[in-house]
Formats: sequence, C-alpha cells, structure tokens
Amino acid sequence: MISLARYRAVLRQPDLAAAVGASMVGRLPIGMAVLAILLFIQHTQQSFSRAGIASALYVTGIGIVAPLVGRMIDRFGPRPLLLAGACAYPVALAGLVLATRAGAGTAWIAAWAFVAGIALPPVPTCIRALLRRLLSDGSQIQAAYSLDSVLMEMVFILGPGVVSLFVAAGWATGAVVCTAVCGSIGAIVFARTQAVRSWQAEPAGDVPRPRLIAAKGLVPIVVVTLFFSAGFGLFEVAVAAVATRAQMPAAAGLILALASVGSALGALVYGSRNWPLGATGQYKVALLAMVLGLALLAPVEDLVLFGLIGILAGVPMSTVLAAQSVLIAGIAPRAALAEAFTWASTSLLAGVSLGIGFGGLLLELAPPSVTLLGASVATAVGLATACLSVHPVAR
Repeated sequence: MISLARYRAVLRQPDLAAAVGASMVGRLPIGMAVLAILLFIQHTQQSFSRAGIASALYVTGIGIVAPLVGRMIDRFGPRPLLLAGACAYPVALAGLVLATRAGAGTAWIAAWAFVAGIALPPVPTCIRALLRRLLSDGSQIQAAYSLDSVLMEMVFILGPGVVSLFVAAGWATGAVVCTAVCGSIGAIVFARTQAVRSWQAEPAGDVPRPRLIAAKGLVPIVVVTLFFSAGFGLFEVAVAAVATRAQMPAAAGLILALASVGSALGALVYGSRNWPLGATGQYKVALLAMVLGLALLAPVEDLVLFGLIGILAGVPMSTVLAAQSVLIAGIAPRAALAEAFTWASTSLLAGVSLGIGFGGLLLELAPPSVTLLGASVATAVGLATACLSVHPVAR
C-alpha cells in the first residue's frame, strides 16, 4: 500500500512545494516538443523524413549540451540559465515554425530544431539538484526523487494529450506555440520561486572538474542508464508494432499510458516506505523486475492482456529512475549535483534514441516479440553492469 506521510513531510519543507509545483509547467515541453515538431512538420510539408530528422536533431541538441549546462548551473547558479532559456527557447521554435511554413530546406529546419533543443530551459536538472540541496534526511530524499519520477510520468501522459488536442483541432502550429509558451513561462515562474532565488553557487575550486565523473563512480551509472533506457526505446517501438499487427494502431497510446500509470504507482510505493538492501541494492532489484516484466510481455498478442500485463511491466520503470537519482545524489559532491544529473540525462536520451532506432530495424526482420525480448536483454545487460560496477560510495 502507498503511504503519503513521507510525501507530505517532503512538501512541508520551506519553499519546496512551490518549487516543485512551478517546475511542472516548465517540464511540459519534455512530453510535448518531439511529438509537436514531428506532427507540425509532417502536416505542413507532408514529409515524414524531414519531420523525423528535425525531431531527432532536437533531442540531440538537448543531449549534447546537457553536461555543459549542468556545469554552468553548478558554477553560476540556475537563474541565468533558466532565464536565458526562457528567452531563447521560444525564439528558436518560432524560427522552426517560420522556416517550415516558408518551405525551407531540411538543413534549415533541422538547424532550428537543434538550436531549440540546446535552448530548452533546464528545469528538470535544476529541480533534481535542488531536492538534494534542500533535503538531508535519507527517507525524505528517497520520497522526493520518487515524487519527481511520478511527476515526469505525468508529463509524458499530459504532454502528448495536449499536442493531440491541437492537432485534432486542425492547428498543428498551435502545438509548437504551446510548447514554446510552457517552456518559457514555466522557466520564469520556476526561477522566481524562493528556493531557486536562494540557491547559492558553490566555489568552483571545490570540485576537480576534469576527473569528476570517473573519480566519483558516476561512469558505471551512466553506462547502466544507456542499456536500460535502450530497453525503454525498444519497448515503445514494440508496443506500436503490437497494436498495428492487431489492426488497432491507436491502442498503442493507451497501452503506453497504462504502462505509465503502473510506473507512477510503482514510484509512489517505492518512495513511501523503507526498503532493505540500501539504494544500490534497490536499484538492482528494480532493474531485475524490469527485465522480467519486459520478458513477460514478449509472447503476448492479445491487446487487452498486453495492456494489463503492461501495467505490471511498467511498475519498476520509474522506480529504477528514482533509485538512480538517490544514488547520484549520494555520490555527487554538492558543488557538482547538476552536472552529475545531466550526465545521466544525456545517457538516457542516447539510450532511448538507440533503442527506437534499433527497434525499427528489428521490426523489419522479426515480429514484435523479438523486439520485446531485445528490450529485456538490453535491460539485463544494464543489470549485469550494475551488479559488477555499481557499489555503495561512502561520502
């Protein structure tokens, strides 16, 4: 059962509830932008290839710049980066819209998408670093990062829904405009919260930057993230293929939403109570549960049964991310929290992209069951890597 006592205790911390609430609007572009860009360009220029390239370059821009942005947040505090992104992000998306409507070539459209990815205000990174800066009790840290994972699941449920409403209304441009507005206003409101305004940057000399990641044991976590996030990407592609084979392609969205519900519930349970084994052991157990859940889905073809099992398979997904955040918060020095989280985020984006790409190739050669088994295997490799190289780090 889920106990909400810890979550209430976390949200009673001074200024934390306001910051978490304000972060929700700023996170919406994470669940909206890729789909909005994809559908807008396809609708305007009738080209899936251009739409796909632009969406991929948008994600690439986010991933490439993330560690540098994290380092700058640690060095100068979050407000300059948030406010700069609040200005640049809507400008970049406006450039994308104008270039697309003017019939510009693929290179120009992709360039604007890439710049938009770079300019995305780093609200998720800031809130994760902020949670560790404001909380010191271990149980509250676990609950806080579980809540963060739940909120991210909500973003991935609400974001595509908002985009779908604009597209259904025949205004695909509006989905991109709404994404830009949410990113800009969300970043400004978040930057104005007292918790963010009180953020004091740590002295740069406190962190040996060139060897930070390797020296503090973050490399194994980054590698594990690459493998299990590839499992995420393979899973998403496989769900679409299963629904298409059943001649109900629209069911893919519902199945993924059900998995997200299971994922959110799993994270809520995880953060609500104490568990044995410590954060490192909990991380590995959650990975094992994800391996088994994905494997259990592989032979299922009936959509109703697939959706029900998908709820169970989704339960450990956000728990993996929550446990990983707890690990990173315990490993990274206070003066490098944002940078540490952005390395994990970059690996997550890369893994999902690789999983989606490889999953598409697999589906050309084999049924969806093979892709689902591939998702399980990729996660199993991540689990094996975690067992061999992710160990408790004394601070």
